[in-house]
Amino acid sequence: MPTASPPVMRALWALLGTHKKILVIAAIALLSTSALTLLLGQGIRWMVDEGLVAADTGQLKLALSGLMGLSVLMAIGTYVRFYAVSWLGERVGADLRRQAFDNLIGLHPHYFEGNLSGEIMSRITADTTVLQSLIGSSVSMALRNSLMMTGGLIMMLATSPRLTLIILITVPLVLAPILIMGRRVRSLSRQSQDRLADVGQNAIESIQEIKTVQAFNQVARTQSRFADEVEAAFNVACQRIRQRSFLIASVIILVFGGLGLMLWVGGQDVINGVLSAGEMSAFVFYALLVAMGAGTLAEVVSEVQRAGGALERLVELINLDSLIVDHPTASGFSAQGHLAFNQVSFAYPSRPEKRVLDGFSFDLRPGQTVALVGPSGAGKSTVFELVQRFHEPSTGAVTLDGIALSDLALAQLREAIAVVPQQPSLFSASISDNIRFGRPDASDEDVIAAARQAGADEFIQAIPDGYGAFVGERGVRLSGGQRQRIAIARALLTQPKVLMLDEATSALDSNSERHIQRALRGLKGQMSCLIIAHRLSTIEHADEIVVLDGGRVQARGTHGELIATSPLYQQLHAQSED
Repeated sequence: MPTASPPVMRALWALLGTHKKILVIAAIALLSTSALTLLLGQGIRWMVDEGLVAADTGQLKLALSGLMGLSVLMAIGTYVRFYAVSWLGERVGADLRRQAFDNLIGLHPHYFEGNLSGEIMSRITADTTVLQSLIGSSVSMALRNSLMMTGGLIMMLATSPRLTLIILITVPLVLAPILIMGRRVRSLSRQSQDRLADVGQNAIESIQEIKTVQAFNQVARTQSRFADEVEAAFNVACQRIRQRSFLIASVIILVFGGLGLMLWVGGQDVINGVLSAGEMSAFVFYALLVAMGAGTLAEVVSEVQRAGGALERLVELINLDSLIVDHPTASGFSAQGHLAFNQVSFAYPSRPEKRVLDGFSFDLRPGQTVALVGPSGAGKSTVFELVQRFHEPSTGAVTLDGIALSDLALAQLREAIAVVPQQPSLFSASISDNIRFGRPDASDEDVIAAARQAGADEFIQAIPDGYGAFVGERGVRLSGGQRQRIAIARALLTQPKVLMLDEATSALDSNSERHIQRALRGLKGQMSCLIIAHRLSTIEHADEIVVLDGGRVQARGTHGELIATSPLYQQLHAQSED
Protein backbone atom coordinates (compact mmCIF):
# COMPACT_ATOMS: atom_id res chain seq x y z
CA MET A 1 0.00 0.00 0.00
CA PRO A 2 1.55 3.38 -0.99
CA THR A 3 2.47 5.60 1.89
CA ALA A 4 3.74 9.08 2.50
CA SER A 5 7.47 9.78 2.29
CA PRO A 6 9.70 8.32 5.08
CA PRO A 7 10.40 11.66 6.87
CA VAL A 8 6.66 12.36 7.00
CA MET A 9 5.85 8.88 8.32
CA ARG A 10 8.63 9.21 10.91
CA ALA A 11 7.02 12.41 12.13
CA LEU A 12 3.64 10.66 12.36
CA TRP A 13 5.04 7.66 14.22
CA ALA A 14 6.90 10.00 16.60
CA LEU A 15 3.58 11.67 17.49
CA LEU A 16 1.82 8.32 17.91
CA GLY A 17 4.72 7.05 20.00
CA THR A 18 4.03 9.65 22.68
CA HIS A 19 0.74 7.88 23.40
CA LYS A 20 2.00 4.30 23.71
CA LYS A 21 -0.62 3.21 26.26
CA ILE A 22 -3.60 4.08 24.05
CA LEU A 23 -1.74 2.72 21.01
CA VAL A 24 -1.28 -0.66 22.76
CA ILE A 25 -4.95 -0.75 23.83
CA ALA A 26 -6.04 0.00 20.25
CA ALA A 27 -3.72 -2.70 18.88
CA ILE A 28 -4.99 -5.33 21.35
CA ALA A 29 -8.61 -4.45 20.57
CA LEU A 30 -7.88 -4.56 16.84
CA LEU A 31 -6.22 -7.99 17.02
CA SER A 32 -8.97 -9.33 19.29
CA THR A 33 -11.85 -8.23 17.08
CA SER A 34 -10.05 -9.55 14.00
CA ALA A 35 -9.56 -12.96 15.63
CA LEU A 36 -13.19 -13.06 16.77
CA THR A 37 -14.37 -12.21 13.24
CA LEU A 38 -12.35 -15.11 11.84
CA LEU A 39 -13.87 -17.43 14.47
CA LEU A 40 -17.31 -16.55 13.15
CA GLY A 41 -16.49 -18.53 10.01
CA GLN A 42 -15.93 -21.67 12.07
CA GLY A 43 -19.18 -20.98 13.90
CA ILE A 44 -20.98 -20.82 10.56
CA ARG A 45 -19.37 -24.11 9.45
CA TRP A 46 -20.46 -25.77 12.71
CA MET A 47 -24.00 -24.39 12.41
CA VAL A 48 -24.42 -25.65 8.81
CA ASP A 49 -22.79 -29.08 9.13
CA GLU A 50 -23.77 -30.03 12.68
CA GLY A 51 -27.08 -28.17 12.91
CA LEU A 52 -28.74 -27.64 9.54
CA VAL A 53 -27.39 -30.55 7.47
CA ALA A 54 -27.53 -33.00 10.40
CA ALA A 55 -30.97 -31.63 11.38
CA ASP A 56 -29.83 -31.51 15.06
CA THR A 57 -31.77 -28.84 16.98
CA GLY A 58 -29.46 -29.05 19.99
CA GLN A 59 -26.32 -28.47 17.93
CA LEU A 60 -28.07 -25.68 16.04
CA LYS A 61 -28.98 -23.98 19.32
CA LEU A 62 -25.43 -24.45 20.63
CA ALA A 63 -23.91 -23.04 17.43
CA LEU A 64 -26.22 -20.01 17.48
CA SER A 65 -25.40 -19.39 21.16
CA GLY A 66 -21.71 -19.50 20.31
CA LEU A 67 -22.21 -17.05 17.44
CA MET A 68 -24.12 -14.66 19.74
CA GLY A 69 -21.36 -14.89 22.34
CA LEU A 70 -18.75 -14.05 19.71
CA SER A 71 -20.90 -11.13 18.54
CA VAL A 72 -21.07 -9.67 22.08
CA LEU A 73 -17.29 -9.96 22.50
CA MET A 74 -16.81 -8.36 19.07
CA ALA A 75 -19.09 -5.46 20.05
CA ILE A 76 -17.06 -4.82 23.22
CA GLY A 77 -13.76 -5.03 21.31
CA THR A 78 -15.08 -2.75 18.58
CA TYR A 79 -16.14 -0.15 21.16
CA VAL A 80 -12.67 -0.15 22.72
CA ARG A 81 -10.96 -0.04 19.32
CA PHE A 82 -13.16 2.75 17.97
CA TYR A 83 -12.74 4.89 21.08
CA ALA A 84 -8.96 4.35 21.24
CA VAL A 85 -8.24 5.12 17.58
CA SER A 86 -10.65 8.08 17.54
CA TRP A 87 -8.93 9.45 20.66
CA LEU A 88 -5.55 9.01 18.95
CA GLY A 89 -6.82 10.85 15.88
CA GLU A 90 -8.07 13.82 17.89
CA ARG A 91 -4.96 13.87 20.11
CA VAL A 92 -2.46 13.71 17.25
CA GLY A 93 -4.44 16.34 15.31
CA ALA A 94 -4.31 18.64 18.35
CA ASP A 95 -0.58 17.94 18.83
CA LEU A 96 0.14 18.75 15.19
CA ARG A 97 -1.84 21.99 15.36
CA ARG A 98 0.05 23.02 18.49
CA GLN A 99 3.48 22.11 17.10
CA ALA A 100 2.81 23.91 13.81
CA PHE A 101 1.53 27.03 15.57
CA ASP A 102 4.32 27.01 18.17
CA ASN A 103 6.92 26.92 15.39
CA LEU A 104 5.13 29.49 13.24
CA ILE A 105 4.71 32.04 16.02
CA GLY A 106 8.47 32.06 16.60
CA LEU A 107 9.50 32.38 12.94
CA HIS A 108 11.12 35.53 11.63
CA PRO A 109 8.58 38.00 10.16
CA HIS A 110 10.21 37.78 6.73
CA TYR A 111 8.64 34.32 6.31
CA PHE A 112 5.13 35.79 6.51
CA GLU A 113 5.95 38.40 3.88
CA GLY A 114 6.32 35.66 1.28
CA ASN A 115 3.60 33.24 2.45
CA LEU A 116 -0.13 33.88 2.48
CA SER A 117 -1.90 33.74 5.85
CA GLY A 118 -4.87 31.91 4.30
CA GLU A 119 -2.66 29.05 3.13
CA ILE A 120 -0.94 28.85 6.52
CA MET A 121 -4.29 28.70 8.33
CA SER A 122 -5.53 26.06 5.90
CA ARG A 123 -2.58 23.88 6.86
CA ILE A 124 -3.22 24.28 10.58
CA THR A 125 -6.99 23.72 10.39
CA ALA A 126 -8.10 21.79 7.29
CA ASP A 127 -4.99 19.61 6.99
CA THR A 128 -5.11 18.53 10.64
CA THR A 129 -8.79 17.62 10.20
CA VAL A 130 -7.81 15.32 7.32
CA LEU A 131 -5.18 13.71 9.56
CA GLN A 132 -7.69 13.20 12.37
CA SER A 133 -9.80 11.23 9.90
CA LEU A 134 -6.73 9.30 8.74
CA ILE A 135 -5.64 8.18 12.21
CA GLY A 136 -9.06 7.92 13.81
CA SER A 137 -10.66 6.00 10.97
CA SER A 138 -8.68 5.24 7.83
CA VAL A 139 -5.56 3.74 9.43
CA SER A 140 -7.69 1.59 11.74
CA MET A 141 -9.76 0.39 8.78
CA ALA A 142 -6.63 -0.33 6.75
CA LEU A 143 -5.02 -2.36 9.54
CA ARG A 144 -8.24 -4.20 10.34
CA ASN A 145 -8.90 -5.11 6.73
CA SER A 146 -5.28 -6.12 6.19
CA LEU A 147 -5.60 -8.50 9.15
CA MET A 148 -8.93 -9.76 7.83
CA MET A 149 -7.43 -10.42 4.41
CA THR A 150 -4.40 -12.21 5.88
CA GLY A 151 -6.41 -14.25 8.37
CA GLY A 152 -9.11 -14.98 5.82
CA LEU A 153 -6.57 -16.26 3.31
CA ILE A 154 -4.99 -18.53 5.95
CA MET A 155 -8.39 -19.97 6.92
CA MET A 156 -9.32 -20.38 3.25
CA LEU A 157 -6.05 -22.22 2.62
CA ALA A 158 -6.80 -24.54 5.54
CA THR A 159 -10.30 -25.18 4.18
CA SER A 160 -9.57 -25.61 0.46
CA PRO A 161 -6.15 -24.94 -1.10
CA ARG A 162 -7.65 -25.38 -4.58
CA LEU A 163 -10.25 -22.64 -4.14
CA THR A 164 -7.74 -20.42 -2.35
CA LEU A 165 -5.51 -20.53 -5.42
CA ILE A 166 -8.32 -18.94 -7.44
CA ILE A 167 -8.59 -16.12 -4.88
CA LEU A 168 -4.82 -15.61 -4.80
CA ILE A 169 -4.76 -15.15 -8.56
CA THR A 170 -7.09 -12.16 -8.19
CA VAL A 171 -5.08 -10.50 -5.34
CA PRO A 172 -2.27 -9.11 -7.58
CA LEU A 173 -4.94 -7.91 -10.00
CA VAL A 174 -6.60 -6.04 -7.12
CA LEU A 175 -3.36 -4.57 -5.76
CA ALA A 176 -2.13 -3.39 -9.18
CA PRO A 177 -4.61 -0.48 -9.57
CA ILE A 178 -4.09 0.44 -5.91
CA LEU A 179 -0.34 0.79 -6.44
CA ILE A 180 -0.59 2.50 -9.82
CA MET A 181 -3.43 4.95 -9.20
CA GLY A 182 -2.67 5.59 -5.53
CA ARG A 183 0.23 7.90 -6.34
CA ARG A 184 -1.93 9.91 -8.72
CA VAL A 185 -4.63 10.26 -6.05
CA ARG A 186 -2.05 11.54 -3.57
CA SER A 187 -0.74 14.16 -6.00
CA LEU A 188 -4.26 15.35 -6.75
CA SER A 189 -5.07 15.42 -3.04
CA ARG A 190 -2.23 17.82 -2.35
CA GLN A 191 -3.29 20.00 -5.26
CA SER A 192 -6.82 19.98 -3.86
CA GLN A 193 -5.58 21.13 -0.44
CA ASP A 194 -3.56 23.91 -2.08
CA ARG A 195 -6.58 25.13 -4.07
CA LEU A 196 -8.71 25.14 -0.91
CA ALA A 197 -6.03 27.24 0.77
CA ASP A 198 -6.27 29.73 -2.12
CA VAL A 199 -10.03 29.91 -1.61
CA GLY A 200 -9.53 30.61 2.09
CA GLN A 201 -6.91 33.29 1.44
CA ASN A 202 -9.15 35.04 -1.08
CA ALA A 203 -12.06 35.06 1.36
CA ILE A 204 -9.94 36.31 4.28
CA GLU A 205 -8.47 39.22 2.32
CA SER A 206 -11.84 40.27 0.90
CA ILE A 207 -13.58 40.18 4.28
CA GLN A 208 -10.74 41.98 6.07
CA GLU A 209 -10.74 44.73 3.46
CA ILE A 210 -14.54 44.84 2.97
CA LYS A 211 -14.70 48.63 3.18
CA THR A 212 -12.09 49.01 0.44
CA VAL A 213 -13.87 46.46 -1.75
CA GLN A 214 -17.19 48.26 -1.42
CA ALA A 215 -15.75 51.78 -1.56
CA PHE A 216 -14.11 51.08 -4.93
CA ASN A 217 -17.26 49.34 -6.21
CA GLN A 218 -15.44 46.04 -6.70
CA VAL A 219 -18.01 43.72 -5.12
CA ALA A 220 -18.86 42.02 -8.44
CA ARG A 221 -15.18 41.60 -9.39
CA THR A 222 -14.37 40.17 -5.95
CA GLN A 223 -17.28 37.77 -6.25
CA SER A 224 -16.01 36.70 -9.68
CA ARG A 225 -12.46 36.15 -8.38
CA PHE A 226 -13.74 34.08 -5.49
CA ALA A 227 -15.95 32.05 -7.83
CA ASP A 228 -12.92 31.34 -10.06
CA GLU A 229 -10.93 30.10 -7.04
CA VAL A 230 -13.84 27.93 -5.90
CA GLU A 231 -14.23 26.44 -9.39
CA ALA A 232 -10.49 25.74 -9.62
CA ALA A 233 -10.63 23.88 -6.30
CA PHE A 234 -13.77 22.05 -7.44
CA ASN A 235 -12.14 20.95 -10.71
CA VAL A 236 -9.09 19.53 -8.94
CA ALA A 237 -11.37 17.77 -6.44
CA CYS A 238 -13.35 16.28 -9.34
CA GLN A 239 -10.16 14.88 -10.84
CA ARG A 240 -9.28 13.33 -7.47
CA ILE A 241 -12.79 11.90 -7.07
CA ARG A 242 -12.73 10.51 -10.63
CA GLN A 243 -9.43 8.73 -9.99
CA ARG A 244 -10.65 7.43 -6.65
CA SER A 245 -13.98 6.25 -8.09
CA PHE A 246 -12.24 4.43 -10.94
CA LEU A 247 -9.90 2.80 -8.43
CA ILE A 248 -12.77 1.51 -6.29
CA ALA A 249 -14.82 0.35 -9.29
CA SER A 250 -11.85 -1.55 -10.72
CA VAL A 251 -11.24 -3.32 -7.43
CA ILE A 252 -14.92 -4.29 -7.06
CA ILE A 253 -15.05 -5.81 -10.57
CA LEU A 254 -11.84 -7.76 -10.05
CA VAL A 255 -12.80 -8.97 -6.56
CA PHE A 256 -16.29 -10.15 -7.39
CA GLY A 257 -15.13 -11.66 -10.70
CA GLY A 258 -12.76 -13.82 -8.67
CA LEU A 259 -15.54 -14.63 -6.19
CA GLY A 260 -17.84 -15.73 -9.02
CA LEU A 261 -15.21 -18.09 -10.39
CA MET A 262 -14.55 -19.43 -6.89
CA LEU A 263 -18.28 -20.09 -6.25
CA TRP A 264 -18.58 -22.04 -9.51
CA VAL A 265 -15.62 -24.29 -8.72
CA GLY A 266 -16.62 -24.61 -5.04
CA GLY A 267 -20.20 -25.45 -5.97
CA GLN A 268 -18.91 -28.28 -8.15
CA ASP A 269 -16.78 -29.57 -5.20
CA VAL A 270 -19.84 -29.64 -2.89
CA ILE A 271 -21.91 -31.49 -5.51
CA ASN A 272 -19.08 -34.02 -5.98
CA GLY A 273 -18.61 -34.45 -2.21
CA VAL A 274 -15.09 -32.93 -2.07
CA LEU A 275 -16.31 -30.22 0.37
CA SER A 276 -19.11 -30.24 2.91
CA ALA A 277 -21.80 -27.57 2.82
CA GLY A 278 -20.45 -26.12 6.09
CA GLU A 279 -16.89 -25.94 4.76
CA MET A 280 -18.16 -24.25 1.61
CA SER A 281 -20.18 -21.77 3.72
CA ALA A 282 -17.15 -20.99 5.88
CA PHE A 283 -14.98 -20.60 2.76
CA VAL A 284 -17.48 -18.19 1.22
CA PHE A 285 -17.53 -16.24 4.50
CA TYR A 286 -13.73 -15.93 4.51
CA ALA A 287 -13.70 -15.10 0.81
CA LEU A 288 -16.20 -12.32 1.45
CA LEU A 289 -13.98 -11.03 4.26
CA VAL A 290 -11.04 -10.97 1.87
CA ALA A 291 -13.11 -9.34 -0.87
CA MET A 292 -14.58 -6.68 1.40
CA GLY A 293 -11.16 -6.13 2.91
CA ALA A 294 -9.63 -5.58 -0.52
CA GLY A 295 -12.46 -3.24 -1.55
CA THR A 296 -12.22 -1.24 1.67
CA LEU A 297 -8.45 -1.15 1.37
CA ALA A 298 -8.74 0.36 -2.10
CA GLU A 299 -10.97 3.10 -0.70
CA VAL A 300 -8.77 3.67 2.36
CA VAL A 301 -5.61 3.93 0.27
CA SER A 302 -6.94 7.04 -1.47
CA GLU A 303 -7.74 8.53 1.95
CA VAL A 304 -4.24 7.68 3.15
CA GLN A 305 -2.77 9.31 0.06
CA ARG A 306 -4.86 12.42 0.62
CA ALA A 307 -3.82 12.56 4.27
CA GLY A 308 -0.20 11.98 3.24
CA GLY A 309 -0.29 15.22 1.26
CA ALA A 310 -1.82 17.06 4.22
CA LEU A 311 0.78 15.61 6.59
CA GLU A 312 3.60 16.69 4.30
CA ARG A 313 2.30 20.27 4.36
CA LEU A 314 2.08 20.24 8.15
CA VAL A 315 5.51 18.70 8.64
CA GLU A 316 6.93 21.44 6.40
CA LEU A 317 5.55 24.04 8.84
CA ILE A 318 6.78 22.17 11.90
CA ASN A 319 10.31 21.77 10.47
CA LEU A 320 10.74 25.36 9.30
CA ASP A 321 13.81 27.03 10.83
CA SER A 322 13.80 30.68 11.80
CA LEU A 323 16.50 32.95 10.38
CA ILE A 324 16.68 34.60 13.80
CA VAL A 325 18.16 32.14 16.30
CA ASP A 326 17.60 32.67 20.01
CA HIS A 327 20.80 32.93 22.03
CA PRO A 328 20.83 30.90 25.28
CA THR A 329 22.37 33.57 27.50
CA ALA A 330 22.59 33.46 31.26
CA SER A 331 19.54 34.73 33.10
CA GLY A 332 19.57 37.86 35.21
CA PHE A 333 20.13 40.49 32.50
CA SER A 334 18.75 43.81 33.70
CA ALA A 335 18.50 46.40 30.94
CA GLN A 336 19.27 50.05 31.59
CA GLY A 337 18.16 51.37 28.21
CA HIS A 338 21.46 52.26 26.52
CA LEU A 339 20.85 51.47 22.83
CA ALA A 340 23.57 51.94 20.21
CA PHE A 341 24.09 51.36 16.49
CA ASN A 342 27.76 50.94 15.54
CA GLN A 343 28.51 51.28 11.82
CA VAL A 344 25.46 49.21 10.90
CA SER A 345 24.76 48.33 7.28
CA PHE A 346 21.75 46.30 6.21
CA ALA A 347 20.01 45.08 3.04
CA TYR A 348 16.77 43.12 2.96
CA PRO A 349 17.11 39.48 1.78
CA SER A 350 14.71 40.14 -1.09
CA ARG A 351 16.93 43.03 -2.31
CA PRO A 352 20.49 42.18 -1.27
CA GLU A 353 22.03 44.65 -3.71
CA LYS A 354 20.31 47.69 -2.13
CA ARG A 355 21.56 48.83 1.28
CA VAL A 356 18.79 50.35 3.36
CA LEU A 357 21.29 51.36 6.06
CA ASP A 358 24.90 52.17 5.20
CA GLY A 359 27.40 52.72 8.02
CA PHE A 360 24.66 53.99 10.35
CA SER A 361 25.63 54.94 13.91
CA PHE A 362 23.83 56.62 16.79
CA ASP A 363 23.69 56.45 20.56
CA LEU A 364 20.57 56.47 22.76
CA ARG A 365 21.55 56.81 26.39
CA PRO A 366 19.33 55.82 29.34
CA GLY A 367 16.56 58.36 29.86
CA GLN A 368 17.26 60.18 26.57
CA THR A 369 14.79 60.90 23.79
CA VAL A 370 16.17 60.58 20.27
CA ALA A 371 14.12 61.15 17.11
CA LEU A 372 14.75 59.81 13.63
CA VAL A 373 13.58 61.92 10.72
CA GLY A 374 14.06 61.73 6.99
CA PRO A 375 12.29 61.29 3.68
CA SER A 376 10.37 58.10 2.88
CA GLY A 377 12.74 55.17 2.34
CA ALA A 378 15.54 56.74 4.37
CA GLY A 379 15.77 53.64 6.63
CA LYS A 380 13.91 54.81 9.73
CA SER A 381 11.56 51.83 10.06
CA THR A 382 14.45 49.47 9.35
CA VAL A 383 16.16 50.79 12.48
CA PHE A 384 13.13 49.72 14.51
CA GLU A 385 13.10 46.25 12.91
CA LEU A 386 16.77 45.73 13.74
CA VAL A 387 16.22 46.79 17.36
CA GLN A 388 13.42 44.22 17.66
CA ARG A 389 15.71 41.66 15.98
CA PHE A 390 13.32 40.92 13.19
CA HIS A 391 16.47 41.04 11.05
CA GLU A 392 20.21 40.87 11.68
CA PRO A 393 22.64 43.61 10.53
CA SER A 394 24.67 42.76 7.44
CA THR A 395 27.69 44.45 9.06
CA GLY A 396 28.24 46.35 12.29
CA ALA A 397 26.42 45.73 15.56
CA VAL A 398 23.36 46.87 17.48
CA THR A 399 23.92 46.78 21.24
CA LEU A 400 21.81 47.17 24.37
CA ASP A 401 23.85 48.26 27.39
CA GLY A 402 27.00 47.25 25.51
CA ILE A 403 25.77 43.72 24.70
CA ALA A 404 25.16 42.78 21.06
CA LEU A 405 21.47 42.01 20.51
CA SER A 406 22.47 38.68 18.94
CA ASP A 407 23.98 37.69 22.31
CA LEU A 408 20.71 38.29 24.16
CA ALA A 409 17.81 35.87 24.43
CA LEU A 410 14.89 37.21 22.43
CA ALA A 411 12.71 37.16 25.55
CA GLN A 412 15.26 39.30 27.42
CA LEU A 413 15.51 41.78 24.57
CA ARG A 414 11.77 42.14 24.06
CA GLU A 415 11.09 42.52 27.75
CA ALA A 416 13.33 45.57 27.67
CA ILE A 417 11.65 47.30 24.73
CA ALA A 418 8.12 48.29 23.72
CA VAL A 419 6.95 49.44 20.31
CA VAL A 420 4.01 51.54 19.14
CA PRO A 421 3.71 50.99 15.37
CA GLN A 422 2.28 53.46 12.88
CA GLN A 423 -0.65 51.09 12.22
CA PRO A 424 -1.33 49.53 15.64
CA SER A 425 -2.69 45.99 15.75
CA LEU A 426 -5.46 45.19 18.21
CA PHE A 427 -6.89 41.77 18.97
CA SER A 428 -10.52 40.64 18.98
CA ALA A 429 -10.90 41.15 22.71
CA SER A 430 -11.80 43.85 25.23
CA ILE A 431 -9.99 47.18 25.58
CA SER A 432 -8.59 46.01 28.91
CA ASP A 433 -7.26 42.77 27.41
CA ASN A 434 -5.59 44.69 24.58
CA ILE A 435 -3.84 47.09 26.94
CA ARG A 436 -2.85 44.19 29.20
CA PHE A 437 -1.49 42.12 26.27
CA GLY A 438 2.19 42.78 26.99
CA ARG A 439 1.77 42.33 30.75
CA PRO A 440 -1.07 39.88 31.45
CA ASP A 441 -0.62 40.01 35.23
CA ALA A 442 -1.14 43.78 35.44
CA SER A 443 -3.83 44.96 37.86
CA ASP A 444 -6.89 46.96 36.76
CA GLU A 445 -5.39 49.99 38.47
CA ASP A 446 -2.19 49.67 36.41
CA VAL A 447 -4.23 49.35 33.20
CA ILE A 448 -6.22 52.49 33.99
CA ALA A 449 -3.04 54.39 34.92
CA ALA A 450 -1.41 53.46 31.60
CA ALA A 451 -4.56 54.50 29.72
CA ARG A 452 -4.59 57.88 31.48
CA GLN A 453 -0.91 58.37 30.66
CA ALA A 454 -1.69 57.66 26.99
CA GLY A 455 -4.70 59.98 26.91
CA ALA A 456 -7.11 57.07 26.41
CA ASP A 457 -8.98 56.88 29.71
CA GLU A 458 -11.43 59.68 28.88
CA PHE A 459 -12.80 58.11 25.68
CA ILE A 460 -12.75 54.61 27.20
CA GLN A 461 -14.91 55.72 30.12
CA ALA A 462 -17.32 57.40 27.70
CA ILE A 463 -18.15 54.28 25.65
CA PRO A 464 -20.56 51.52 26.80
CA ASP A 465 -18.83 48.83 28.91
CA GLY A 466 -15.74 51.01 29.27
CA TYR A 467 -12.59 48.91 29.63
CA GLY A 468 -14.65 45.76 29.03
CA ALA A 469 -15.84 46.95 25.60
CA PHE A 470 -15.16 44.55 22.72
CA VAL A 471 -13.01 46.26 20.06
CA GLY A 472 -13.92 43.93 17.15
CA GLU A 473 -11.57 42.32 14.66
CA ARG A 474 -8.34 44.35 14.47
CA GLY A 475 -10.05 47.09 16.54
CA VAL A 476 -12.62 47.88 13.84
CA ARG A 477 -15.06 49.38 16.38
CA LEU A 478 -12.60 52.11 17.31
CA SER A 479 -11.30 55.09 15.39
CA GLY A 480 -7.68 55.25 14.23
CA GLY A 481 -6.77 57.69 16.98
CA GLN A 482 -8.42 55.56 19.64
CA ARG A 483 -6.56 52.47 18.46
CA GLN A 484 -3.30 54.36 18.56
CA ARG A 485 -3.85 55.58 22.13
CA ILE A 486 -4.66 52.04 23.27
CA ALA A 487 -1.44 50.86 21.59
CA ILE A 488 0.51 53.55 23.44
CA ALA A 489 -1.12 52.52 26.73
CA ARG A 490 -0.22 48.89 26.01
CA ALA A 491 3.43 49.86 25.48
CA LEU A 492 3.58 52.04 28.60
CA LEU A 493 2.05 49.31 30.77
CA THR A 494 5.03 47.02 30.13
CA GLN A 495 7.31 49.64 31.73
CA PRO A 496 10.04 49.21 29.10
CA LYS A 497 13.56 50.52 29.31
CA VAL A 498 13.38 51.53 25.63
CA LEU A 499 10.13 52.90 24.18
CA MET A 500 9.96 53.13 20.37
CA LEU A 501 7.22 55.09 18.64
CA ASP A 502 6.76 54.89 14.87
CA GLU A 503 4.57 57.82 13.84
CA ALA A 504 2.62 57.06 17.02
CA THR A 505 0.71 60.35 17.00
CA SER A 506 -0.08 60.47 13.27
CA ALA A 507 -3.75 59.47 13.73
CA LEU A 508 -4.40 61.74 16.72
CA ASP A 509 -6.25 65.02 16.76
CA SER A 510 -4.35 68.08 17.96
CA ASN A 511 -5.74 67.84 21.50
CA SER A 512 -4.81 64.16 21.89
CA GLU A 513 -1.42 64.81 20.32
CA ARG A 514 -0.68 67.53 22.88
CA HIS A 515 -1.71 65.10 25.63
CA ILE A 516 0.68 62.45 24.31
CA GLN A 517 3.47 65.02 23.96
CA ARG A 518 3.01 65.98 27.61
CA ALA A 519 3.02 62.29 28.56
CA LEU A 520 6.24 61.71 26.63
CA ARG A 521 7.87 64.69 28.25
CA GLY A 522 6.77 63.27 31.60
CA LEU A 523 8.58 60.03 30.77
CA LYS A 524 11.88 61.85 30.32
CA GLY A 525 14.46 60.23 32.53
CA GLN A 526 12.25 57.19 33.22
CA MET A 527 12.96 55.35 29.97
CA SER A 528 14.84 55.82 26.73
CA CYS A 529 12.61 56.95 23.86
CA LEU A 530 13.30 56.43 20.16
CA ILE A 531 10.80 58.20 17.92
CA ILE A 532 10.12 58.23 14.19
CA ALA A 533 8.10 61.24 13.12
CA HIS A 534 7.03 63.09 10.00
CA ARG A 535 5.16 65.74 11.96
CA LEU A 536 8.27 67.35 13.40
CA SER A 537 6.31 69.35 15.96
CA THR A 538 6.00 66.12 17.96
CA ILE A 539 9.77 65.73 18.40
CA GLU A 540 10.95 69.28 18.95
CA HIS A 541 11.53 68.41 22.62
CA ALA A 542 13.88 65.49 21.76
CA ASP A 543 17.39 65.53 23.26
CA GLU A 544 18.77 64.71 19.81
CA ILE A 545 17.32 64.49 16.31
CA VAL A 546 19.07 62.28 13.75
CA VAL A 547 18.43 63.18 10.10
CA LEU A 548 18.57 60.12 7.83
CA ASP A 549 18.76 60.03 4.05
CA GLY A 550 19.63 57.02 1.92
CA GLY A 551 20.53 54.96 4.98
CA ARG A 552 23.18 57.46 6.13
CA VAL A 553 23.22 60.10 8.84
CA GLN A 554 23.02 63.49 7.14
CA ALA A 555 22.86 65.63 10.26
CA ARG A 556 22.24 65.40 14.00
CA GLY A 557 21.52 67.86 16.77
CA THR A 558 18.66 69.54 18.61
CA HIS A 559 15.71 71.05 16.81
CA GLY A 560 17.16 74.54 17.05
CA GLU A 561 20.57 73.47 15.82
CA LEU A 562 19.18 71.58 12.83
CA ILE A 563 16.83 74.41 11.83
CA ALA A 564 19.89 76.61 11.68
CA THR A 565 22.32 74.23 9.96
CA SER A 566 20.55 71.41 8.03
CA PRO A 567 18.86 72.22 4.69
CA LEU A 568 17.24 68.75 4.59
CA TYR A 569 15.80 69.20 8.08
CA GLN A 570 14.57 72.67 7.14
CA GLN A 571 12.82 71.16 4.11
CA LEU A 572 11.25 68.35 6.18
CA HIS A 573 10.14 70.83 8.83
CA ALA A 574 8.53 73.09 6.24
CA GLN A 575 6.70 70.10 4.69
CA SER A 576 5.40 68.96 8.09
CA GLU A 577 4.02 72.43 8.78
CA ASP A 578 2.00 72.48 5.53
